[in-house]
Amino acid sequence: MRLLPMSNRDKDVEILALRHQITLLERQLGKEKVRFDAGDRAFLAALLHRLPRDVLRRMRLLVRPDTVLRWHRDLLARRHVAVSRPKRPGRPRTVRSVRALALRLARENPSWGYRRLHGELLVLGVKVAASTVWEILQEAGIDPAPERASSSWADFLRSQADALLACDFLETVTLTGARMYVFAVIEHASRRIRILGATAHPTASWVVQAARNLVMDLEDAGCRARYMIRDRDGKFPDLFDAVLADAGITVVLSGIQMPRMNAITERWVQTCRRELLDRTLIWNQRHLLHALRELSPALARRNVSPCLRPR
Repeated sequence: MRLLPMSNRDKDVEILALRHQITLLERQLGKEKVRFDAGDRAFLAALLHRLPRDVLRRMRLLVRPDTVLRWHRDLLARRHVAVSRPKRPGRPRTVRSVRALALRLARENPSWGYRRLHGELLVLGVKVAASTVWEILQEAGIDPAPERASSSWADFLRSQADALLACDFLETVTLTGARMYVFAVIEHASRRIRILGATAHPTASWVVQAARNLVMDLEDAGCRARYMIRDRDGKFPDLFDAVLADAGITVVLSGIQMPRMNAITERWVQTCRRELLDRTLIWNQRHLLHALRELSPALARRNVSPCLRPR
């Protein structure tokens, strides 16, 4: 706008002065080059790109005419990249209905992997890639098929509760200092506690006789137990397992240092110690059995973890 009121003579004088200043600047810089920032390059490229190449060659510039044209091409390329850049990086998200359908098939069919789910979606007319199905399952936190199809120990205990028994020894000390061992059995289905006896010396013959008494009690009660869960305590002789096997009860040994495999019994033992034995002075064997049999029904209702209760 400043050049509009100027005459041609004044413009020519200013052009000559500017050319002389450019010559002086080039002489002072020598072999060093003038550095242009992005704003300067964009301004010169937009101002000079419309001029013919031969006119640009006659002009006095700090850069070559080809450099100006290259700046203009880079400016157009950056503008095209900025306009065509997607709002969200990567591939577009899968349609919500397709995601819901894939997740529903995965939850209703836990044995199907993402390859099987992909095939079933194609049968239904939904065209998605197998990798897309895998990503949907990963984002939803769904484990692979082998892990979804396998059941946990808690699931096994719930499903087989009617046929499960569990036993363990409970150790305590009487007021006189005598150490007593209580042998208890719990039915998983009804949570009924059976106190088979208490003794200061749990010999093999005593444990075997307790097993025989248990078998007779189960027959009288019509209990159809098939499995007995116990730990690897040395108090259980081989004849104990044989007596139960003759009655059709298979002994299942818990893992080494894995009390959660016999979690119901272990929890009852802890509750019995915390709420009964730690608060009561036990005089003798008779007093111990009386206290346990009186309080066992109440403790059995409270000692079971909610995740292990039958549904």
